[in-house]
Amino acid sequence: MAVSLLSHELSDLCLGKPALRSLSITSTIAEALEVLKTSDDNFVSIWNCDDDECCSRCVGKVCIVDVICYLCKDENLVSPSIALKQPVSVLLPKIPGLIIHVEPSCSLLEAIDLILEGAQNLVVPIKTKVFNNKRSKQQQKPFCWLTQEDIIRFLLSSIGLFSPISSFSIDTLNIISPNTLTIEYHSPASAAIGAISRALVEQTSVAVVDSERTLIGEISPFTLACCDETVAAALKTLSSMDLMAYIDCGGPPEELVKVVSAKLKEKNMNGMLQHFTVSMSCGGFSSSSSSDEEYSSSSMADQVSQFPRPGRISRSMSYSARMVRRSEAIVCHPKSSLVAVMIQAIAHRVNYVWVIEEDCSLVGIVTFSDMLKVVRESFETMA
Repeated sequence: MAVSLLSHELSDLCLGKPALRSLSITSTIAEALEVLKTSDDNFVSIWNCDDDECCSRCVGKVCIVDVICYLCKDENLVSPSIALKQPVSVLLPKIPGLIIHVEPSCSLLEAIDLILEGAQNLVVPIKTKVFNNKRSKQQQKPFCWLTQEDIIRFLLSSIGLFSPISSFSIDTLNIISPNTLTIEYHSPASAAIGAISRALVEQTSVAVVDSERTLIGEISPFTLACCDETVAAALKTLSSMDLMAYIDCGGPPEELVKVVSAKLKEKNMNGMLQHFTVSMSCGGFSSSSSSDEEYSSSSMADQVSQFPRPGRISRSMSYSARMVRRSEAIVCHPKSSLVAVMIQAIAHRVNYVWVIEEDCSLVGIVTFSDMLKVVRESFETMA
């Protein structure tokens, strides 16, 4: 049965997947930012386009976190308006194999192998009806992409086929990685910029710990992706602990906004100060037309699950379709079962789960890639 499951074609997983929103590699960062702020997706695909649609290729993806880390460079903080006019290609990581084109007939097993080799997204053509055996030259072939989460979600629907490993603890399966990205809570958040960029590529997060490695929270690319580009100012001026409070789902506290403004002024980062001030005067990160007063009423707690709060982007007024992310880390224990950790990650829409001891000391991290490796190895024993 497991053999039959893994022989499924990727076309089975593509049912109902929306077509990719795409940008040309010649587009500017500002254009990419506009697409991201009006999209329900955290990422926009970047394409190296050609007159012949058969030669057009997806060469990468960008999200707001890429823009934030890019603006954190000192020269870009001085003049963010100039930085945003640069081509979006400067944001793409120089790592081959993150995005791979595959055919709909590619098997699930082949897809898992590609992911274990380092692929983040598999770009798959969407099958469409062709009338008169012709396709309009102006009509581009639609694509969707599949992620590690899509694969895990599909496997989870039939996880019983992988018994008994699904009930084994992650400790027994030896899939807890001790190699974590961490920063101490009192350290400047700017010290984590490199780790955040790496976490974005690896689809993990940066753990915020104390001197005894007690897990306090995280600075997650998933959370930062729900903010806007002016978080670069907070990232360069606040401590890690304060940054967690700044990007939490309640939006930036007024006192921290004042701290960021004062430190930008102190460091003569006038370009970012102006950009930051304009953003805050327009209601923070939120692009919703609703007023701030709507969310400061006594009924705010009742509204949180229905409406965006200041400090979050309301993309295309469809915030209900998006997850409100907090800096609170998603955790499990070494004795947690594989299936329990899978469910936990899927439920919280993350690609990883932190592993802690009873005293909250950080043990390591379990990722979707680790889980897929176990499934792949179990298939070898069943074949």
